[in-house]
This record gives sequence, structure tokens and C-alpha cells, in this order.
Amino acid sequence: MIFDEFSIKTLIRPVVDFPSPGVIFRDITPLLQSPKALRMVADSLVQRYVESDFSHIGALDARGFIIGSILAYELNRPLILFRKQGKLPADVLTESYRTEYGEAFLEVHADSLCEGDSVLLIDDLIATGGTFIAAAQLVRRMGAQVYEAAAVIDLPELGGSCKLQDMGIPTFTLTAFGLNDR
Repeated sequence: MIFDEFSIKTLIRPVVDFPSPGVIFRDITPLLQSPKALRMVADSLVQRYVESDFSHIGALDARGFIIGSILAYELNRPLILFRKQGKLPADVLTESYRTEYGEAFLEVHADSLCEGDSVLLIDDLIATGGTFIAAAQLVRRMGAQVYEAAAVIDLPELGGSCKLQDMGIPTFTLTAFGLNDR
């Protein structure tokens, strides 16, 4: 199936003034509710990474878990969960980061990766890059490296993709929205 960026974009719902006034939240729920669209997203990402040389998929809380699980299954790679603080039951590493909305903390099980591992990080979107940067810092603290940061959506005007690239982390997204795109 050929990826159709226009069809995917029409299934990403803009929610104005959520979670705070002036923000346009990009909701992928309608995309997830469309079997054809979800298949297009999954197939596009699988095709991009099927012959790539990384050892793990790192899924970011929470919508990254959905796409990350599909990729881990299809690519036969271990899935690492990067969770919001207080959600993991064993020993964790914690990293603070800034979001569009304030400060937050990301955690990963301390035994998730080994030196020399390489991780594809996946989430639904790249905004300010805070969550991806925190995940990348956690990956590096375990002696591993980030292969690439991937998402369905990029919000380039918020600068996250540029920040990641400045850290030496390549990025890939399927589509992008400007701040005023509806």
C-alpha cells in the first residue's frame, strides 16, 4: 500500500485550546480508529526500518506505545518502554525535561539496555523535543545510542526536530503541521 500523506493528515484531529489556551493539540485517535490509515502508517514505518541496523525499539509514553508495539512485532525487535514518572515497577533511571506545558519526568527500567545497543525511538509527534531528548539521555546513560527518532507528526515550528538533529540524532516523520494548520 502506498502511503498517502494527505489522507493521514485528514485523520489527525486538531483540538484547539487543549490542554491550554492557544495550543492546537494534534489528536491521532481518528487515525488509530481507521484500520486503513493505521495500516498505512505501520507499513510505511516497517518499510523504512525493515533492513535497518538497530537492536531495540524505544516507545515513548503513551501514544508511542501503540506504534512502537506494532513495529517491535513486525521487525522482531525488543520493545523498551519510556514511561511517565512512577509507572514502572522495578529499578529505574529518571530524566527531567521541559514540555510545552511545564516540567515532567521520564523513566525507563535501568536494565533495559546494554552498552553497544542501538535504539529507534518512536512517538506520535515531535513538538519541542523534550520527551525524545529525555529518552535519548536515558539511552546514553545506559551506554547505548539512539539510531533515530521517528514519529507520525512533526511540528517543526516548535523546534524539536532541530534540537534532536543538533544532538546528532536523525529524525523521521511521516507528516508535518505548521502552528496554524487546521
